Amino acid sequence: MFGRMPKKGDSQRFYDILGVPKSASPDELKKAYRKQAIQNHPDKGGDAEKFKELGQAYEVLSDPEKRQIYDEYGEEALKDGMGGGPSHSAFDIFEQFFGGGGHPFGGMGGGMGGGRRRQRRGEDLVHPLKVTLEDLYNGAQRKLSLSRNVICGKCKGKGSKSGKMTRCPGCQGSGMKVTIRQLGPGMIQQMQTVCNECSGSGEKLDDKDRCPQCRGNKVVQEKKILEVHIEKGMQHGQKITFQGEADQMPDTVTGDIVFVLQMKEHPKFKRKGDDLFYELDINLTEALCGFQFPVTHLDGRQLLIKSLPGEIIKPNQFKAIHDEGMPQYQRPFTKGSLYVHFNVEFPEPGSLNLEQIKVLETVLPPKRAMGLTDMELDECEETTLHDVNIEEEMRRKAQAEREAYDEDEDGPQRVQCAQQ
Repeated sequence: MFGRMPKKGDSQRFYDILGVPKSASPDELKKAYRKQAIQNHPDKGGDAEKFKELGQAYEVLSDPEKRQIYDEYGEEALKDGMGGGPSHSAFDIFEQFFGGGGHPFGGMGGGMGGGRRRQRRGEDLVHPLKVTLEDLYNGAQRKLSLSRNVICGKCKGKGSKSGKMTRCPGCQGSGMKVTIRQLGPGMIQQMQTVCNECSGSGEKLDDKDRCPQCRGNKVVQEKKILEVHIEKGMQHGQKITFQGEADQMPDTVTGDIVFVLQMKEHPKFKRKGDDLFYELDINLTEALCGFQFPVTHLDGRQLLIKSLPGEIIKPNQFKAIHDEGMPQYQRPFTKGSLYVHFNVEFPEPGSLNLEQIKVLETVLPPKRAMGLTDMELDECEETTLHDVNIEEEMRRKAQAEREAYDEDEDGPQRVQCAQQ
């Protein structure tokens, strides 16, 4: 980072906050911070703003490089980012100072503020999970083997046999090193790099004291089988979450494993919300003289789709079969509609009597054989096709969904559960 050399500014305020002279040694700074931080800690009824200022002042003055910049150019240089600036919260500084151990006030037990110690949260692991339309219609289960990091059981996440860790002297436990060079008159360069002595951990470990199981890494790899439940009616893009199953790290709240459903395209059925659409090709004879076809549904059932006697099917006409669409999520016995889209070519239709139909049957291609025996035909479930204005039907459903959303907008949101 490059910047113009700032003008000298006020470099006394941080010393005044800690109540020490500018010549104070690191031990004197530590002693002054410890005393005032305990007195002003919010858990003891102290001044929260004062506590925050103490943390900022100690963070700067306890870092030799930041202190040098502050002493020479004042607080403005830190705000401009030339010295890294105060970057941690007052509680972070306090926890680092006391090592995150027993409560400094005594008698309160546990960690900071009687269990108030804050932990950072680990990252979530997100995996796409490919599913078919049949999986979303019928429900399914998947088993997935994953490797993740878990806290070493032998050293309890300490990384050493004795459980002792020392602060890295190279970075003073921050994990980062800041170096400043003067490139020329009025120009300086700041570089922030990961500490090469501790690889960014902020801690040093004696090689002889390393845990033999994790070799000082604090974590070991573990293989785990997750069973993912895909519920009926789930949607493309819906998430299934396994809470606290991601990689573990010491002093870190374990993140989640999240599976995101990715639905593959189906060759015959298309899904829109809770409805299904099926493309059915028929020839001119079938459009004019009637038809019946078995359609294999997503659950393997055979649906018999047939026209009414004397009915004429127009190009791009839709017919609806109610309660044969997708099951609703968490309400699997409530289903949408199955819309049949007819693809047919024929002249503008007119009224056809039975004699005309018979004449047409003699000149047009014969009806296709069903390929079913009489016994198999009797086992088919007979359906009823209803006339429908598809555009009006979709507008009505969209309006109903908007009204339902407006009613439930302030209601609780569901949390998805694991599945695989």
